[in-house]
Amino acid sequence: MDYTRLFRLDGRRVAVVGGASGIGREVVGALVAQGADVVVADRDEKGAGETVRLAGAGSVCTLDVLDADATRTAVEGWGPLDGLVVTVGANVRKRIADYTLDEFDRVIALNLRSYLTLVQAVAPGMAERGRGSVVGFASMRAFQVEPGQGAYAASKAGLVQLLRTAAAEWGPQGVRFNAVAPGVVRTPLTDQIAADPAWYDAYAQASALKRWARADELAGAAAYLVSDAATYVTGTVLTVDGGWTAVDGRYDPAL
Repeated sequence: MDYTRLFRLDGRRVAVVGGASGIGREVVGALVAQGADVVVADRDEKGAGETVRLAGAGSVCTLDVLDADATRTAVEGWGPLDGLVVTVGANVRKRIADYTLDEFDRVIALNLRSYLTLVQAVAPGMAERGRGSVVGFASMRAFQVEPGQGAYAASKAGLVQLLRTAAAEWGPQGVRFNAVAPGVVRTPLTDQIAADPAWYDAYAQASALKRWARADELAGAAAYLVSDAATYVTGTVLTVDGGWTAVDGRYDPAL
């Protein structure tokens, strides 16, 4: 084993779906830095182009993952993939009694159904080649919830189980499936919270590190799971939450 190349991705082709901003953009930067040939797929073509510019390499694919036919066509155009990282997601923060079916369907479609379409499109080709790594971004909300997170939490818990099942089904062919579960990360998805100082600070205080994550602090988890450093890691969840799920709800007594 040449440990100097354990995390290198030279000669590997990886698609990042949702790479136009936020966590996806940082994942692209990390993969390119390790030598990967990266396809940046996103509905936001301009944002994807900016990601490629910042990373210094890569190609852009304009893609709406809610269009299953377009997704399958795009995957065919990418050619053989060694890795797929999916960061797309949406949230509508409402109590269950106030949710409309359209809102529920919108969250489930982007957070879960789109992953199914991508896995179905990518996994068979990886299986034929006997290797590949798929990384989906779930959330700590798959395990720990609060009022207003019903649809989002359900979709992320479903994603974890979808990826675990895929790991079981394609594992014998050498394809790995894992989830990353972030805690609170400052991205456009959390603008609503950042606009409320009390809410923002409460979230910061809930983790062991007592701060929010930066988007770039999630990139290493994805790069690791795609790399040869994780060749025996599949069907698992890598939690990157600053210790939130370890210490949430704690009381610190005077001892």
